[in-house]
Amino acid sequence: MPRLNPGSPAPDFTLVDQDGGAVSLSDFRGGRLIAFFYPAAMTPGCTTEACDFRDSVAPLQAAGYTVVGISRDEPAKLREFRERDALPYALLSDPDHSVHEAYGAWGEKMNYGKVVEGVIRSTFVIDEDGTVAHALYNVKATGHVARIRSLLEV
Repeated sequence: MPRLNPGSPAPDFTLVDQDGGAVSLSDFRGGRLIAFFYPAAMTPGCTTEACDFRDSVAPLQAAGYTVVGISRDEPAKLREFRERDALPYALLSDPDHSVHEAYGAWGEKMNYGKVVEGVIRSTFVIDEDGTVAHALYNVKATGHVARIRSLLEV
C-alpha cells in the first residue's frame, strides 16, 4: 500500500462510530485531528495505546487536537471498549479496511516471524485544512503517545 507523507492531502472518509453515528474527515476541518489506526479493540497492545491517548487527551485538546481511534471492529465492540476503558474520544469502525488502505495503514507486516497482511499500527496528525502534518507508521503501542506529544510539543 502507498504511504502518506507530510504535505499529502488526508484521504476523505465517513465511518460509523461506537454509537452508530456517521463521522467524516470533513467534520474536523478548521481543527487539528490525531487519527490512530490500531489492530483490535480490547487486546493488550491496543488497550495500552488507547489508554495512553485517554490519559493525554486533556493536554492534546487544550492544544487544539481532537483524537479518534480507527479499527476494523464493529461499533458494538468499540462501544464496549470505550466504556470499559473510559475512552473520551470517538472510536470509528472500518470493517472492510478501505480507510486503512487509503492511509497506508493496511498491508504486509511481520507477525511472530511470518509475513501476514493486516493493520499496520499507524498515527496521522491532520491539520486544519485536511493536510497530513505527520504520518507515523509501524509505531509501538507503548510510548507512542509520549512521542506524539513531544513531536507536537504538547
